[in-house]
Amino acid sequence: MPTPIKMPALSPTMEEGTLARWLIKPGDKVQAGDIMAEIETDKATMEFEAVDEGTLASIAVEEGSEGVKVGTVIAVLAEEGEDVDEAAAAETAKAAPKGDAEEAREEKVEQEAKRTEEPKADAKSSASSAAPSAAQNASAPQPTGDRIIASPLAKRIAEQKGLDLSQVKGSGPNGRIVKADVEKAEPGKVSASASDKARDHAMADPKTPAKTPAESDFGAPYEAQKLNNVRKVIARRLTEAKQTIPHIYLTVDVRLDALLKLRSQLNASLEADGVKLSVNDLLIKALARALQRVPACNVSFQGDELHQYTRQDISVAVAAPSGLITPIIVDAGRKGLAQIGTEMKELAGKARDGKLQPHEYQGGTASLSNLGMFGTKQFDAVINPPQAMILAVGAGEQRPHVIDGALGVATVMSATGSFDHRAIDGADGAQLMEAFKNLCENPMGLVV
Repeated sequence: MPTPIKMPALSPTMEEGTLARWLIKPGDKVQAGDIMAEIETDKATMEFEAVDEGTLASIAVEEGSEGVKVGTVIAVLAEEGEDVDEAAAAETAKAAPKGDAEEAREEKVEQEAKRTEEPKADAKSSASSAAPSAAQNASAPQPTGDRIIASPLAKRIAEQKGLDLSQVKGSGPNGRIVKADVEKAEPGKVSASASDKARDHAMADPKTPAKTPAESDFGAPYEAQKLNNVRKVIARRLTEAKQTIPHIYLTVDVRLDALLKLRSQLNASLEADGVKLSVNDLLIKALARALQRVPACNVSFQGDELHQYTRQDISVAVAAPSGLITPIIVDAGRKGLAQIGTEMKELAGKARDGKLQPHEYQGGTASLSNLGMFGTKQFDAVINPPQAMILAVGAGEQRPHVIDGALGVATVMSATGSFDHRAIDGADGAQLMEAFKNLCENPMGLVV
């Protein structure tokens, strides 16, 4: 019996994903644990492992397809001894009409187009009159009223090449047009959308030259860039955070001279072990120790409950190509600086390569964001829910500073804590900032 392979939920918040790349092809044999594909989730690009063994009978969702809902059939696996072609045909016939997410989206476009048209007495003329409207709204024209089934990647390539998909014969299941079909096809008619928009604009005001699609209403040229899944989630979560969490901000200036001196001494002693601590490694430890001293800030607001954590798991913001992600140093309060430095280097590398596993970025009890390496002096960070605080640190710089009652020059860093005022009172937040400042200015507390 053929086994349908469905789009997995690779993170708790994942609702849809992008099938970035297939690593196997129809006819290949797979064992449980084999890597089948790379899937871009709402957090990172992750490897998708086979759960069952068998032979890949067919691929239902082409690589590059975006917005594939969790649970959508993406491929079919044939069992040992089962005919591959028969398995693919059986599963396609059963799942394709209702399980194809792209087909459902096309049907929605058709319905919307039909609503905008005047009612027709004759059902046949109604169906044919709907086609021009649908063609203007989709990259797949429908001159005959029949639905054109094509993968999102095929549609995108067709639009770029100016292809009329109604003239392209599909080689996929049920005549579905796939990437190979549009790549082999010769450019024909220019897609209706761009030319029709230019024509409509000119008809509305003949004296005004038609804008190109890459020109804004106020004349500035631009290049449209689709949001990846990570960026979409960042946008949604940060909007929710600012709308639902009452932020309170507390800033302290921290003298770093003693901490920088300690870092130099530690790096000299750890050089033989291949460990080199960054300032950020010490700040991670300082925040974790501060949370140990002020446990009232190591909490999260959970509706009718307040969760107070006995372990300090520090989420550290890392800028990756796909967007911001926060790998976690688990139990940072109990770990030594060398271990924190080694783990952070490994996690940051995996974050930039999109190779973090869910357990490496999900969770955390508090966050740290450091923009000091970019010369940023001070900033206010947005809380990462369900956490209740995030520490934002700027650049350490030479500033006038009062030392032992006399004006001098010191290396000073501004640090701002953002607190969820539902869970953390201002006085508790102030105590945490004071504890963090004291640990940085008297850093021997970080190594004992």
